[in-house]
Amino acid sequence: MSALLLLADGRFPAGGHAHSGGAEAAVKAGRIHDTESMTAFLTGRLHTAGLVAAALAAAAAQGDDPADLDLAADARTPSPAQRATSRRLGRQLLRAARAAWPHPALDDLHARHPRGAHQPVALGVTAHAAGLTPAQAAALAAYESVNGPATACVRLLGLDPYGVAAALARLGPHMDAVAAQAVRAAAAGDLPTASAPLLDVYAEQHASWKVRLFAS
Repeated sequence: MSALLLLADGRFPAGGHAHSGGAEAAVKAGRIHDTESMTAFLTGRLHTAGLVAAALAAAAAQGDDPADLDLAADARTPSPAQRATSRRLGRQLLRAARAAWPHPALDDLHARHPRGAHQPVALGVTAHAAGLTPAQAAALAAYESVNGPATACVRLLGLDPYGVAAALARLGPHMDAVAAQAVRAAAAGDLPTASAPLLDVYAEQHASWKVRLFAS
């Protein structure tokens, strides 16, 4: 359980704090402007990108071939900017994980992908190395898919942090449901292909900005 808490902690040096998960571009586009619109954005992100990430993490944690999963992640990430971000985050996570939980699986993943495996795959292998279950890996991925953007909205819009925390709490049952769906999909070997085209568009737009608060 301590490993689960550590990985979910925003202070774990995996680089997630520098990324908004599309929230910065959504704020600029006017789609996120208050807590209600943020919650709608987070709900959509959770059931699309969050579901895919959770299933990939669960599959990696249960011992599926990380090379195959990395290819699957690549196929499910049409935006070049998002692919680059995912691999950058995977590389940073793996660096922290190898220091915290030395394990041959982490070393092998690093050797196969020295420039970074996709973040959900790295998360699943990290969860395995840390002694966590596929269900816990999926729960982590689902949580990360909304917590990072929510935290970014506090900084971008000056939203009430108590209201944002309450919104995340109300999303709790949705996170649990997405994580459970992801675990079932991973166990069946039928990874979801849910897509969020607007997130892809936002990622490409955001990557072209000369001035931005977040890396993505």
